[in-house]
Amino acid sequence: MKAPKIQRELVIQTALQLLNQEGLEGLTMRKLAQALHIQAPSLYWHFQNKQALIDGMADALVAEVACNMDEAQPWQTQVQHIAAELRHALLQYRDGARVFAGTYVVTDNVLRTSEAMIAALMKAGADAELAATSSFSVTYYVLGLVMEEQAVGPNGTLDLTARKQEFMALSHDKYPHNWAARETIFSDDFDTRFITGLDLLLTGIQHRLPPAV
Repeated sequence: MKAPKIQRELVIQTALQLLNQEGLEGLTMRKLAQALHIQAPSLYWHFQNKQALIDGMADALVAEVACNMDEAQPWQTQVQHIAAELRHALLQYRDGARVFAGTYVVTDNVLRTSEAMIAALMKAGADAELAATSSFSVTYYVLGLVMEEQAVGPNGTLDLTARKQEFMALSHDKYPHNWAARETIFSDDFDTRFITGLDLLLTGIQHRLPPAV
């Protein structure tokens, strides 16, 4: 017998709140059960293990992504829109990118997001293979950027000041090209980095598209 949907949603929302407090490593089924004021075995009614829970959380993270697409916009604008919404969604929760990465969740929210991106690329002339590969590439880019953005953010574990000192000492005489790019490498302007990197990807995709008839 299937449990009521509202119960499953409550478990996921509580897990996301706990994620903000504890991070991905600190999120355990035991702590989640305590937060819900239930016995841990009760969680297995909805989720067989922690990975199944993470899959549910990953789906919830993108619940608002690609819901309102303007198909009249150029394909580049549509992809930019989806990528920006995905980045925003992942940034809403601590370790959001790590939760989503590598899950390969097959759910409505995830498939809606990829459907919108693949559709925009195929409308531009890409075949299904190029559209899917390009969609993966954009998604991987967003995930990687957000992982780094969150790693150096308020809840991150990296001591960026110490890393920068080590970088300066090592690169000054030994790695001149890194030294020349030091301001960009340690810039915390992730908005600009996101826009620039995405533009590079879109330019590359554009070159792979067949000529317009």
